[in-house]
Amino acid sequence: MIHEALGRSLPIELTSDRRVTLRVRRLAAISIVALGLVWGLASATLEAPWVIGVILALGWLLMPAVLLWSLVAPGARYLLLAPASLVLVGLLAICIGWLPTSPIAAAGWVLLTAGVALGGVLGLWFWFRIAPVPTALNEPDAHGRWTLIGVHVALITVGWALAATALLPA
Repeated sequence: MIHEALGRSLPIELTSDRRVTLRVRRLAAISIVALGLVWGLASATLEAPWVIGVILALGWLLMPAVLLWSLVAPGARYLLLAPASLVLVGLLAICIGWLPTSPIAAAGWVLLTAGVALGGVLGLWFWFRIAPVPTALNEPDAHGRWTLIGVHVALITVGWALAATALLPA
């Protein structure tokens, strides 16, 4: 779809290539845990309206569902935009209106949001090729690509840990 509109060939990320299939399975498992932890933390520590919890929960449920569906129909990966957008919108809403008063916990939510946003940008770039991908980053197992994924994961992990300080006794 996007690749066709831009006159580009089908990205490997939208195929059934074994490397991509393994990554999609891993991402499905990780999203079940990570997005569940984000929803749980928001539910347990924030005074946000119920709709924010629903948005995060929908993203949590839809992300692994779409990833698993895409193992049979790789074109379904375009639908990852929906759960990714839900999670990002929920996190942006938290950052705009419902950050905790603790500066450490608030910084955690901002880092977590930045990590999720970076993951979205990387997905749009690498998987959907909305912009040309340099040759050094073209392969799914390219070192530079893993470095960027590492930054994405580190932001989310550190952000979640800092935001979770709100669970500690005052």
